[in-house]
Amino acid sequence: MMRKTLLKSFYPVTIYRPDSSSINGGTKIHYPFHHSPKPDPNPLLISNPRWAFTATSPPPPEWVQPINDTSNLITSHPKPSPWVDQILNLLNDDSSQMEPKLDAFCHRWLIRLPPSFVSYILKSDWIKTQPDLAFRFFKWAGKQKGGGGYTYTHNLECYAFLIDVLSVSKDLDKVKFVFIELKRKGFLMNIISANLLIRSFGNLGMVEELLWVWREMKENGIEPSLFTFNFLINGLVNSMFIESAEQVFEVMETGLIKPDTVTYNTMIKGYCKSGRTQKAVEKFRRMEEMNIERDKITYLTLLQAYYSDSDYDSCLKLYNEMEEKELEILPHAYSLVIGGLCRDGKPMEAYILFENMIQKGRKANVAMYTALMDAYAKSGHTDEVIRLFERMNSDGFKPDEVTYGVIVNVLCKTGRLEEAMMYFELCRNNKVAVNAMFYSSLIDGLGKSGRLDEAEKLFEEMVNDGCSRDSYCYNALLDAFVKNEKIDEALVLFKRMETEGCDQTVYSYTIIMNGLFNKHRNEEALKIWDLMIDKGITPTAASVRVLATGLCLSGKVSRACKILDELAPMGVVIETACEDMINVLVKAGRVDQACKLADGIVERGREIPGRVRTILINSLRKSGNAEMAMKLMHSKIGIGYDRMGTIKRRVKFKVLVEK
Repeated sequence: MMRKTLLKSFYPVTIYRPDSSSINGGTKIHYPFHHSPKPDPNPLLISNPRWAFTATSPPPPEWVQPINDTSNLITSHPKPSPWVDQILNLLNDDSSQMEPKLDAFCHRWLIRLPPSFVSYILKSDWIKTQPDLAFRFFKWAGKQKGGGGYTYTHNLECYAFLIDVLSVSKDLDKVKFVFIELKRKGFLMNIISANLLIRSFGNLGMVEELLWVWREMKENGIEPSLFTFNFLINGLVNSMFIESAEQVFEVMETGLIKPDTVTYNTMIKGYCKSGRTQKAVEKFRRMEEMNIERDKITYLTLLQAYYSDSDYDSCLKLYNEMEEKELEILPHAYSLVIGGLCRDGKPMEAYILFENMIQKGRKANVAMYTALMDAYAKSGHTDEVIRLFERMNSDGFKPDEVTYGVIVNVLCKTGRLEEAMMYFELCRNNKVAVNAMFYSSLIDGLGKSGRLDEAEKLFEEMVNDGCSRDSYCYNALLDAFVKNEKIDEALVLFKRMETEGCDQTVYSYTIIMNGLFNKHRNEEALKIWDLMIDKGITPTAASVRVLATGLCLSGKVSRACKILDELAPMGVVIETACEDMINVLVKAGRVDQACKLADGIVERGREIPGRVRTILINSLRKSGNAEMAMKLMHSKIGIGYDRMGTIKRRVKFKVLVEK
């Protein structure tokens, strides 16, 4: 009776009785009550939380929590409130209308999202892959109007989780914007937020921000955990502050919280990134001394460093150690060891390791097949290259441009040009990117086989196929012109290189000099040499050999020696230059000039007499002049002395042709 009396003075109301199983569900009941001429300015509202009213004065919005703790039981994985899925669905529905939909939803159900709810959404796995949506949701939440005397303000966790999301996408501008706002709020730091912020700033290389968080922890009396130390060291290492990371590591070693496997792995990574492999090895050995487990990441990091240093033997030793300890060997580790053996010229050992990997149920990849093919190609095993290529296709691997480049190159070098052209066309048909390596291999192969017209045509077609010409392509065609005795065409192409902006390398100059010397155009060849030196291009052993051979054969031995003397102050000392000159003179039958050169080499102090003598004996023997070689071998020429009174003089090599 009391309830009916009180309700007679109310306006008509509609009462929603929510079902216990759903937020959206519920039963609508309409009560057509009588109303008084003047409504009560302070009407009595039914306070039962299971009833919601739509009346003249609606109740204030309710601040909902992300976790419904109806059972009063504390669990490690509490069940989230149904509101969480509703909000996530709105975020995932139509991102362009996210803000209006959130407004409409919250207005309809008379709810507001407190900071605990916002931070819960920001740390969800789905939102971590949507940094832009996370940022928009964060800004929307900050504009919520208060209810029940409570005004919304982001808490520290909201900022920390948002920065964590934005750090994954490496959006530095937004991270800095959020961080500036965070600092202005003057929050009291806590361990969870500190760990998040240190990890995020560390991954982004934001050292100043990272150290700010560290200082805040100290000022607020927060003791760092092992995770905090590891995040800090990782951040310093990622920013290449290796010395600072070392200082933190030393603090851990002398403190209560000791370094673990992750800490050591991070330091090893830092040393390897900075090229200090030996320091990384010391930390690796220290782990064993301290009885700290070395896991697959430890070995993989050091393997990568050894591979970068071309220390392939150490790569293999680490691999064998992993086998002995029965550690999981990651695919990348296999790639490094197999690739290292291939680069070291050991294709058979690499192939055995490859087969062992397959037998253990590990999957190969295109890079492994390509490395093996390239190693076999360089060792001259063309059939093995083809066999591996066919096996690769049968195993379901799709060759890439590098793989095709290897097989085209090996076929061209072995004169199997038709097969090479077939694979070249196969790449075109399968829309595999054809790079300059393909063209340079084919141009070189066609040029060496005398098919110069086809080589020129392919050279001109490159640009039409969208492939720019590099120095390898130019050098391949230059070499083809020279080998086909078309030195004038080679000179035109050589000048064209400079006109089209392609660098003329030392090999370009060497090819042209060789062609000019072969045509006895010695002065032009010397001009090319001078041009190369004037441009600051450092001569190689091959270029010096071409110059010295050309000058020696044209009777200008002294000029060749003079040029070698001029190279020494430039830091260019070709150890085999004298040997090459002696060999070419003896081979040309100019033993007298070879002996004169040998005497000059000894007098200038370039070589010790015994070595020059050995070179000359070997040159005579190889050229078929065994009798003179025996004569030199059984004489004191070059190493003996004649006495002229009190003066001792070395027996010169020219005596060999005078007697």
